[in-house]
Amino acid sequence: MREAAVSKVETLQRPKTRDVSLDDVERGVQSAARALTDMTQADGHICFELEADATIPSEYILFHHFRGTEPRAGLEAKIGNYLRRTQSKVHGGWALVHDGPFDMSASVKAYFALKMIGDDIEAPHMRAVRKAILQRGGAANANVFTRILLALYGEVPWTAVPVMPVEVMHLPKWFPFHLDKVSYWARCTMVPLFVIQAKKPRAKNPRGVGVAELFVTPPDSVRTWPGSPHATWPWTPIFGAIDRVLQKTQDHFPKVPRQRAIDKAVAWVSERLNGEDGLGAIFPSMVNSVLMYEVLGYPPDHPQVKIALEAIEKLVAEKDDEAYVQPCLSPVWDTALTSHAMLEVGGTQAEANARAGLDWLKPLQILDIKGDWAETKPNVRPGGWAFQYANPHYPDLDDTAVVVMAMDRAQRQHGLVSGMPDYSTSIARAREWVEGLQSADGGWAAFDADNNHHYLNHIPFSDHGALLDPPTADVTARVVSMLAQLGETRETSRALDRGVTYLLNDQEKDGSWYGRWGMNFIYGTWSVLCALNAAGVDPQSPEIRKAVAWLIRIQNPDGGWGEDASSYKLNPEFEPGYSTASQTAWALLALMAVGEVDDPAVARGVNYLMRTQGADGLWNEERYTATGFPRVFYLRYHGYPKFFPLWAMARFRNLKRGNSRQVQFGM
Repeated sequence: MREAAVSKVETLQRPKTRDVSLDDVERGVQSAARALTDMTQADGHICFELEADATIPSEYILFHHFRGTEPRAGLEAKIGNYLRRTQSKVHGGWALVHDGPFDMSASVKAYFALKMIGDDIEAPHMRAVRKAILQRGGAANANVFTRILLALYGEVPWTAVPVMPVEVMHLPKWFPFHLDKVSYWARCTMVPLFVIQAKKPRAKNPRGVGVAELFVTPPDSVRTWPGSPHATWPWTPIFGAIDRVLQKTQDHFPKVPRQRAIDKAVAWVSERLNGEDGLGAIFPSMVNSVLMYEVLGYPPDHPQVKIALEAIEKLVAEKDDEAYVQPCLSPVWDTALTSHAMLEVGGTQAEANARAGLDWLKPLQILDIKGDWAETKPNVRPGGWAFQYANPHYPDLDDTAVVVMAMDRAQRQHGLVSGMPDYSTSIARAREWVEGLQSADGGWAAFDADNNHHYLNHIPFSDHGALLDPPTADVTARVVSMLAQLGETRETSRALDRGVTYLLNDQEKDGSWYGRWGMNFIYGTWSVLCALNAAGVDPQSPEIRKAVAWLIRIQNPDGGWGEDASSYKLNPEFEPGYSTASQTAWALLALMAVGEVDDPAVARGVNYLMRTQGADGLWNEERYTATGFPRVFYLRYHGYPKFFPLWAMARFRNLKRGNSRQVQFGM
């Protein structure tokens, strides 16, 4: 990919790619700020679309036909348009990212959905994807979640699916597998799925659509189904043997304990149903919750079924000619990051926008519900923010730290003048919760503490390898940034000191840091360099110098930065990609955080942003730069190319025009 990119872009030596006028930067900043202001809701918050791959809209279609219902009028056709447009012209299937390689599971689901919608299987686009699937061994090579969907439609036997008996609801905490030992998203997806697997319902499928033509070998004759690409000895044979035993015995489990387990699962889901925002506020668990209730005989007009259905419909992003379904909604994340960008822009209007966003965020702080995180940290008071409009059982540390830093900066930037709200109480409660969720190794994870039982990623069900929520450099960096911005130092705060030590120990050999929630090493390195600066680590330290050299070395010839999703391969390493506005902004913010505002690489990066800024003041970015699950599920935040480049350009202007070259904030 790098070679292809090089042939299409200017070299770094041309003046066109390195000259920067602060007046031009100022005009770009104001144009982007105006555009972002126009997108803000009347109540001060902002929520951009969040796009994944073809699997979510495909599953939405198949979910409706499983139940024997149809989406609202015209929606199927629009989703069909979206699926056809995103089909690859190169390999004929669907990818997990823009212009990415063929993905079996996404392609099987999209083919199934289009056939359900009514596409002729002999149409050129359907023949192309069918050929691609069959050339790669057929739909039998799809992942576990795809095979579950196919089993529900009767296209594969249930022996194609690893057994997860509902009786796991009875397991004690000391047992090797327990719900508390897996991530929040795994819990929310698995618990209703336990019931579904126990009942093994069959799709109503009123149109009678199947996909037998996608199999090379008849599914009933397949004896060995795909395993986990990350599987290792001895866990693979151990868990494989357990699954083979469960396959033979699951239908003979005693009925009374099974029913009690089902009752436990239903109670667990119902407690966390989360109103119109849905179980876990994520699409897969919302769908599973509806199917769970219906397989147990709940009528369509039952309040819990109705509210769960409403949550799913809120995820539909509908345009004039296309529609897709979002995996979740991101208002807290988008509003907090936009507030940071606006505070960096400065001035009456931008700062008023930031304050409006923070005022909207303040009452969303979760103060009264101890979520699942309390199973490992029972003595910590709640105080975090969730990612979505509502998800009280699952606040996350990343959002919370970002909100706190924006609130703190707003107070410091404005001072507690007349009419300026005091966020101090909110900040204090959030800090207490965040500090309380530090893991034993000194790092922080997204939703839980010490969720690092890595052997569980080798169970057959976890072929995606993302069953856990262990500490990561990017989330740890955000918390370190928050504590440091609030005035702590390594001498005054043991939590901060342990966090910094975790980060320094986690640096890659090339000088970068792995980014779990953003793509990838550029994101992780940005996060960590901001944190090390805030924590007072000497910018001339070997660790920071090595990171700076790495960032400058990977800059693209056009002045921007880009990284491909292939950097998440099993042995992760940086893979260059086409420049994007968001990744360029992260690299610039990282370099400026450690005092490199005057380096020519920074000017070239700012120049890239100026050259690629649209007439509307914003940046176009089709590429995916965020991560749901490495190697399995990626995200395109439509807001990233809107607030991150603005933030970077405004910071460049501020540092160049100010008396200090040091960034004073945690981000």
